[in-house]
Amino acid sequence: MNRSLIDVIDQGIANLYPGYFALVMATGIISIAAHLLLLVVIANILLVINLAAYIILWLLFLIRIFRYPARLMDDFKSFGKSAGFFTTVAGTCVLGSQLVILKSWNQAASILFLFGIGLWVVLIYLFFQSRITEEAKPSLETGISGAWMVVVVATQSISVLGSIIAPAFSQNQEYLLFFTLFMYLLGCMLYLLLFTLIFYRLLYFRLSAEALSPTYWISMGAVAITTLAGDRLMLNSSLWPFLSDLLPFVQSFTLFFWTFATWLIPLLVILGTWRHWVKRFPIRYHPEYWSLVFPLGMYTVSTLLLAKSTHLEFLEVIPQFFIYIALAAWLAALSGLAIHLFKSLNDSNSAVLRARKRE
Repeated sequence: MNRSLIDVIDQGIANLYPGYFALVMATGIISIAAHLLLLVVIANILLVINLAAYIILWLLFLIRIFRYPARLMDDFKSFGKSAGFFTTVAGTCVLGSQLVILKSWNQAASILFLFGIGLWVVLIYLFFQSRITEEAKPSLETGISGAWMVVVVATQSISVLGSIIAPAFSQNQEYLLFFTLFMYLLGCMLYLLLFTLIFYRLLYFRLSAEALSPTYWISMGAVAITTLAGDRLMLNSSLWPFLSDLLPFVQSFTLFFWTFATWLIPLLVILGTWRHWVKRFPIRYHPEYWSLVFPLGMYTVSTLLLAKSTHLEFLEVIPQFFIYIALAAWLAALSGLAIHLFKSLNDSNSAVLRARKRE
């Protein structure tokens, strides 16, 4: 293998962004949206890409754990970066949902479901324990961002996947449905707590163009996946009498969250316009942009299933055009990634040539 390529890969692993599994989240949910909207070829292509991306990212993460453990721990201790590790949970569960919906691979999805739960249990308590007991805490202005909402996304992704595989379990089905309901309600509570802090930070502290990163779109993605978790519970209400009794509550709460997700979209577009047009902040590739793509796909799917679960058929017009916005954003992020990798390799080759000339 070319030495410069090895150097690029090694440097990429050393500095691997903790939230890179947002790529899997974005690709998976857009594939699901395409499948539900009968764009079958696109859905299957994205499934193949997502399987490859999931495997490659885990290989890179595992290499980083053994090769650069100190850098990994520094990222986990960082208030700004640590929440990104929850994308491993969400990416795992979104991929599991993708496998069931597109291919009916319930067994593989069940394994990913259990793996996602294991990751979540480890991360959720380590994350909050380390944040709570940290002695040198940053201010709210610098210590919290939209990236923290991945905690909610990870929690609700487990609820969604659990609801999807529940019909395949004839025995102990009520236990699985109770667990998905538990995770749904926990995710709702975490969203209300965390978004309150984030909105307070946005309103009462100075916000630079650089600080207004694409991760703030996760605020919409988190409330959209909360809507999807509620949709799935409503669609499963006939499987468990207790869940059927809660149907009016779940329906109202889910519509409440979808309404807020819808309200957030124009605000986020306006803030993005302010960042790049008014403040002239350059658009350049960063893994954070996958955190912008995921909410667009999630809003598409959650709205489509909300229309189905509540019989509000007129809402189906929204995902019919929103899927193309999500696909365009995915293609833009993928193009940015390809250009970024090409430039990194080119810069590395140039550095090697300069070094040889000096010799």
